[in-house]
Amino acid sequence: MADAIRALAIDAVEAAKSGHPGMPMGMADVATVLWTRFLKFDAADPRWPDRDRFVLSAGHGSMLLYALIHLTGHAGMGIEDLKQFRQLHSVAAGHPEYGEHPAIETTTGPLGQGLATAVGMALAERHLAARFGRSLVDHRTWVIASDGDLMEGISHEAASLAGHMKLSKLTVLWDDNGISIDGDLSISSSEDQLKRFAAYGWAVKRVDGHDPDAVAAACAQAVRASKPTLIACRTIIGFSAPTKAGTAGSHGSPLGGAEAAAAKAALGWTHAPFEVPEDLRALWATAGARSSGPRRSWLKRLAKHPQKGEFDRAIQGRLPDGWTDSLNALRASIAENKPNQGSRISSQKALEALVPAVPEMIGGSADLTGSNNTNVKGIPAMKPGDYAGRFVHWGIREHGMAAAMNGMALHGGIIPYSGTFLIFADYLRPALRLAALMQQRVIHVLTHDSIGLGEDGPTHQPVETLASLRCIPNVSVFRPADAMETAECWDLALRRNDGPSVLALSRQNLPTLSTETGENRCARGGYVLAEASGPRRATFIATGSEVQLAMAARDMLEAEGLPAAVVSLPCWELFAAQDPAYREATLGSAPRIGIEAAVSFGWDRWLGPEGAFIGMTGFGASAPAEQLYRHFGITAEAAAQAARKRITTNA
Repeated sequence: MADAIRALAIDAVEAAKSGHPGMPMGMADVATVLWTRFLKFDAADPRWPDRDRFVLSAGHGSMLLYALIHLTGHAGMGIEDLKQFRQLHSVAAGHPEYGEHPAIETTTGPLGQGLATAVGMALAERHLAARFGRSLVDHRTWVIASDGDLMEGISHEAASLAGHMKLSKLTVLWDDNGISIDGDLSISSSEDQLKRFAAYGWAVKRVDGHDPDAVAAACAQAVRASKPTLIACRTIIGFSAPTKAGTAGSHGSPLGGAEAAAAKAALGWTHAPFEVPEDLRALWATAGARSSGPRRSWLKRLAKHPQKGEFDRAIQGRLPDGWTDSLNALRASIAENKPNQGSRISSQKALEALVPAVPEMIGGSADLTGSNNTNVKGIPAMKPGDYAGRFVHWGIREHGMAAAMNGMALHGGIIPYSGTFLIFADYLRPALRLAALMQQRVIHVLTHDSIGLGEDGPTHQPVETLASLRCIPNVSVFRPADAMETAECWDLALRRNDGPSVLALSRQNLPTLSTETGENRCARGGYVLAEASGPRRATFIATGSEVQLAMAARDMLEAEGLPAAVVSLPCWELFAAQDPAYREATLGSAPRIGIEAAVSFGWDRWLGPEGAFIGMTGFGASAPAEQLYRHFGITAEAAAQAARKRITTNA
């Protein structure tokens, strides 16, 4: 059965003249044991909610996963897909991509991300088991990881967190082959991985990865363990029994025709390309249906379960009825009381309205809870062994936090949100990019969004970060101007189920500028906050904390008889999605002045060739916020003067 995986990997890589055959060939024995004896899945329903999750973290070995999906009888992964491996429009991409086939649990390829994502899946399982009971939620998460996965820094954060949280239903099968693209692993790595994981609180075991009985015994031990488990599977890359040798080309380059033939000959595999004998196909089909009975029993339990409706709603990602009621009440209160507060505080108020109403929301912070304001009074935190809470103390692990959040969202039944400083988006960016690629609803609360944070200085002042996030496709970046916009942006972030959202929030206080409680004006990304008293002579466009400066600059021009408008632009992505007529009507034809305490990259699309930008041209400095704005010339006076200059020029 394992040789069928090896042969398909050889054939597919040879057909595509591209790919990594060494890992699938080396881990074929391990994968066969896992998928035929331990993994709970039913090929007839690959999205069964109580299935075990399988993550191929070593995504370069994608043919291992594709062969397993094909052999176990999953629809949609046929021979033609394997033949077209890495070709355009094939579900069998060079690295597994979520959404291309229902049995692909997550996108992998960037090493370490899959392992860290799996930690989130395991955490999600524990929380949902606490919420709905083991009769509905009782499954495991299995990972196949490579040396490269364990070398990446994110693996340290993820493994440390999993050990601390005692995620006993997580097992990592490490392809311990001692080889990397550059050569023997000893040229770059000398740590003892088993001791490292043991220090994190994992159970560890080393086995011969080509001994099925030893692998099975280790997996059985992992199932009984009270800790997460790392099984070091000593393998030979490109393994071809009975010679117990590796094949040429196995380090990452495709096999040549002669090498492919030699590799198959070494296996004793005499069948034509992509041909699997009927007896082996029957064995694999049996493995694919092995859990059909448990799935049918689970469906019967679900049908009778008192929480069936709530479970289905959560797993399907539908928001509960009436979830906006408290948020609407908050918006009415904002309109009446006009608070003067940082948008991070406004965000906390929004969460206090939303979290009790949406039980799938699981919050957290990277050790900055008091600064990010992502906590809600009365909502307990998850603890090792007690997973019923709805707040995660992620520790200073932004890399691992964001990837685990992806895993929680992918698992289903959870809407994860958490916080750190905006500048530390540089740490979580790889996982954010994957969330965008996989269209997952994760929400990142990123506070201290500008030079307005003051004395912490340029190391914490993210002058370039907004631009860098806005250029990631399918990420909605929200920078609200006041309490009302913050509530509206939270509404939009929760409604969005096809990608991640970022809320960039201020530390400094912001006055309430908008008091309309009807339409969510942020839903269009940008809107006219204050129209000119007559035909526009200038339009000030701003985001976040600088909208108040735009309003003050408008007042100056209006006092001089120069009608000016203010456009608040809290979400560029939503504004760009509006029809051209709306965008042009909003921005107007008068000279446009952009104001943002950040670099100007990207602003040209809104300002046009005659526009001006008031913002940063370098890094920040350490001083009280109001002094910094004056020092860098980000003032209402500067904006008004820029407008006067262009009005005069165009007169």
